[in-house]
Amino acid sequence: MPAIRKDTFALPSEFVKHATRPESASALPDTTYYPTTNALRAQFRTQTGKRVTPHQWAVYDFTRTIPPGKVATYKDVCQAVGGSPRSVGGALRTNSFAPFVPCHRVIASSLFIGGFLGEWGKEHRTGTQYNRKLELLLTEGVAFTAEGYLKGTDLLWRKDIST
Repeated sequence: MPAIRKDTFALPSEFVKHATRPESASALPDTTYYPTTNALRAQFRTQTGKRVTPHQWAVYDFTRTIPPGKVATYKDVCQAVGGSPRSVGGALRTNSFAPFVPCHRVIASSLFIGGFLGEWGKEHRTGTQYNRKLELLLTEGVAFTAEGYLKGTDLLWRKDIST
């Protein structure tokens, strides 16, 4: 049996998502476990016991490539991995690996900050998730207007998927 590969990332404790992982792939308490092989992904279950779909893995893998200080749109992600902007949003809404999989770096095609953890905009439910996403992006140098729109398209990142 090949050695188990673990990619880990140190996180503040409030971001740590506990998920079911194979016993042989234990992680340190303040890390996020992210399976990278098909065999480990087949064994992985979320905290609620659900499997992660191949589309969700594709979205997570692509989203991990968005560099700090840049953002991509839901449409950019779906053009790279397939599906629709809504399916990308659905995958990111259930992201068990945040912020290792930086779902906060995906915004709407209108350049509105978009959703985060199932809330869309500051008027939705409590508005706290909007503020949390805004704060994460601000710490990375990504600025938004008071209305929630990206300041400057120079922060948009598009991965060349033709190579």
